[in-house]
Amino acid sequence: MKARIATRRSPLARAQAALVADLLVAANPGLTVEFVLVNTTGDRDRTSPIEALGERGAFARGVQAALLDGRADIAVHSYKDLPTAPLAGLRIAAVPVRADPRDALVSRGGKRLAELPGGATIGTGSARRSAQVRAVRPDLRVHPLRGNVGTRVAKVQDGELDAAVLAVAGLERAGLADAIAEVLAPPSFLPAPAQGALAVEVRTDGPDVEALVKRIDDAESRAVVTAERAFLRDLRGGCTVPAGALATVNGDELRLTAGLFGDSEDPTLTLRGRETDADALGRQAAARVLAARGQETQ
Repeated sequence: MKARIATRRSPLARAQAALVADLLVAANPGLTVEFVLVNTTGDRDRTSPIEALGERGAFARGVQAALLDGRADIAVHSYKDLPTAPLAGLRIAAVPVRADPRDALVSRGGKRLAELPGGATIGTGSARRSAQVRAVRPDLRVHPLRGNVGTRVAKVQDGELDAAVLAVAGLERAGLADAIAEVLAPPSFLPAPAQGALAVEVRTDGPDVEALVKRIDDAESRAVVTAERAFLRDLRGGCTVPAGALATVNGDELRLTAGLFGDSEDPTLTLRGRETDADALGRQAAARVLAARGQETQ
């Protein structure tokens, strides 16, 4: 059997699709794969801030379209780039083992965040990362930053920026882990919900393909991202909301630390529940965060 895997054209996206392809072939002997490369809205516009692109799922909709129109059988996404509302006709068949979900600092000379001089420029295209940096180092200048992982690292190494914040998983998958000067630890730096996780999506009318893909699903990874994305979903947010969340599993207990950054001295909260109640835990966290701001979930 042959499976066609849709992915963005960026080097990181292609590396992630290759990781999934290797997992699928290992789990399904005799399977062969080919890649369908897609340009998305986020790929075509590499300069505008994410929030200015005018749609949620700027890095996902084009890949999903290839799945829906039959050009591909499987789609691979950075899970954090997917809108929280599912698209009719598609579902997530697998969440492979999650990579390191944390953020990292890339800097000239390997300086840690605390070592950057006042007024130094630090690049990020994320509202969440901007808010977290400003909370810890209000004396730094946050500079908008877009482009693929290699481009962003190069802007630091070439001296255009003093530092940048990127995902540990993205740097590792792109072969740029040596550029990490410091891993930015929770709770001061909570990652984006589902950061480091991959989502493997299929059509709902393809049970044979779905059965193949389910073999690479990791139950613990699915549980933690379910909690994190339920939190984001009930905030009615997307990648433009300065929300962070990180869930971990210890035995049967699921622990979720989540929050909104930029408008509170104590922006995070931690809740505990059962792994089987991941969605409910995320919703509870969202309700408490919104209640603290005089809002309600829908």
